[in-house]
Amino acid sequence: MSGLTRFSISLEKALLEKFDLQLKQDGCPTRSKGVADLVRESLVKHEWKGGREVAGAVLMVYDHHKRDLSNKLTNVQHDFHHLIISSQHIHLDHDNCLEMVVVRGKPRDVEVFYGKMKGTKGVKYANLAIASTGKAL
Repeated sequence: MSGLTRFSISLEKALLEKFDLQLKQDGCPTRSKGVADLVRESLVKHEWKGGREVAGAVLMVYDHHKRDLSNKLTNVQHDFHHLIISSQHIHLDHDNCLEMVVVRGKPRDVEVFYGKMKGTKGVKYANLAIASTGKAL
C-alpha cells in the first residue's frame, strides 16, 4: 500500500449525518475507513463488469432429503471444477444443509455456474457473494 492522500468532499449535512450513524452502527472507526470501503466495493463491482479474473462464493441452502439433489449439485460442481477453489458442506439441522463453494475465474463463467446451482430444483436459497482476487485493488 502506498502513502495516504488527503482530499475533501462536500456532502449535504443530512447525508453526512446518516453516513456517520451508519459507520457508528457498523463499528467503523473513521469516515476515511468508511469511504475507502465504499471505493473498494465500487472497484470490485467494476471488476465483475469486465472480463478479468474475479473471486467469490456461492452459498446455498437446501433440504438434503430432496431426492437426488446432492448428486445433482455435485455434478454441476464437477462440470465447473476449473472455477472451484474450495467447498464446504454444513449440516444446519436434520433436514437443511448450507453449502458454500468458493470460486475464482472469469465473471461470466462464475455467473453461469451460480445460475446452474441456483436453478437446480430443490435449492431453497442461493446467493453469489462477489469478491476480488485483490490484484486490482
